[in-house]
Amino acid sequence: MAHKILIVEDDPAQRRILEELVKRYGFEAVTADSATTGLDILEASRSKPVDLIILDLVMPEIDGLEFLERLSAYRATVPVIVQTAQGSIETVVKAMRAGADDFVVKPINPERLKVSIQNLLKVNALTEEVKRLNQKVSGSMSFDDLIIASPAMSSLVKIGKRAAQSNIPVLIEGESGVGKEMIARAIQGESERRGKAFVAVNCGALPENLVESILFGHEKGAFTGAVGKHIGKFQEADGGTLFLDEVAELPLDIQVKLLRALQEGEVDPVGSRKPVKVDIRLISATNRNMIDMVKQGEFREDLYYRLNVFPVMAPPLRERIEDITPLVSHFITRFAAEEGRRINGIDADALELLKAYTWPGNVRQLENTVFRAIVMCEGNQLHIADFPQIAALTDGFEVEVPPAPLPEPKAPAATGADAMIGGASSTNASPSLASVSGYGMVSDGMALGIPAVTDGGHIRRLEDIEADMIRLALARYRGQMSEVARKLGIGRSTLYRKMRELGLEAHG
Repeated sequence: MAHKILIVEDDPAQRRILEELVKRYGFEAVTADSATTGLDILEASRSKPVDLIILDLVMPEIDGLEFLERLSAYRATVPVIVQTAQGSIETVVKAMRAGADDFVVKPINPERLKVSIQNLLKVNALTEEVKRLNQKVSGSMSFDDLIIASPAMSSLVKIGKRAAQSNIPVLIEGESGVGKEMIARAIQGESERRGKAFVAVNCGALPENLVESILFGHEKGAFTGAVGKHIGKFQEADGGTLFLDEVAELPLDIQVKLLRALQEGEVDPVGSRKPVKVDIRLISATNRNMIDMVKQGEFREDLYYRLNVFPVMAPPLRERIEDITPLVSHFITRFAAEEGRRINGIDADALELLKAYTWPGNVRQLENTVFRAIVMCEGNQLHIADFPQIAALTDGFEVEVPPAPLPEPKAPAATGADAMIGGASSTNASPSLASVSGYGMVSDGMALGIPAVTDGGHIRRLEDIEADMIRLALARYRGQMSEVARKLGIGRSTLYRKMRELGLEAHG
């Protein structure tokens, strides 16, 4: 989606000029004929906040300087470009002190305005990301910092805020990639432990022989290789929150010790003679059906009920389609700024494609998909062609992959057996290269044999044969990159690299 820019200007002619310029730059323009109307628009557009304001300083009733003062009550971080016919240093200084980020002098230079808008949007995106990262590190992230627009997530926020009001153990259930850790951090940020330590542990990534030491710590000499004392995750989180992600992956013997630690409020470091008291808020998360695991004896029933005191269910992305639009907008702003790309949004068709896809990897997959699209995009807006894998897997959407130049028709030399890779034997008629359409496909749908020798009977270069193989695979599997890479026996990143080298990258 395009960035939303509010134009506050009382002169109708100047307002229309600014509106047309903003639209020409690829942004969404909203206009106000007075400062009062502008403030009302800001208040009413909280569901899709304004990304930047172009403000006239000289207006009747409420002037630009007073508007800037009132703006802080709405959103202090929104960048503002002020415009003035005076151009005096004194006027500019007053506006900057009041909160403006840049200024332009009437009559406005279109290129000067465009550069100012792009620079401020980029700086603001990075500022917001730094702010979010600082809140994450400091343990002060709240539910207001999450990107939420769907009713399903609004209900989750209400439940999460209730959980934050006490020290009750919370179990967050949901598919991989839905943002369980972000929810856990928001719960801490809304609780009395805000600003305290938040220690996250991925239980599924812990080496089995070191799980106890990592969680509970160990003393020097407790086992071979224990050259010093180690403070476990429980002690690291003392006074704050311990987040056990994928808690269902813990071995049964560790589950017993975890249960005791939760019940007694103390841990036994490996090799220690006495337990250590800890004060933690426990939040667990899992993507598995723990009830079934309990029934099958894979998880202790008593520990399950100790963890699942306050369950929170995080819905998958496919059940909260309303969140896709603001998430995509956020990722575009973030990655465009990080990559130094002037990409200001996504067109309507591409956004509908992303909404139609089921997202088995949820928000994490969406984030990585937008990142790749930003890197590969050649314009200033994302289109369906920038999401070839998603389009190939979604009904009703197609992405055109133009055929690469095919080699000149050649009559491969053969001695005894047809010298073709994937071709027929010499006793059968081999399809002609001239009959090829697309990426190495003959008109009747049969796979084209790839010549292994030149006209003069010499072996072709491996690079040329490899290029033909990639063309053939792209056509056979209709540009589905995961399938193409799997059949060729290479990684997707390697496939993309080779396609770029060969000039086979998809363009819409």
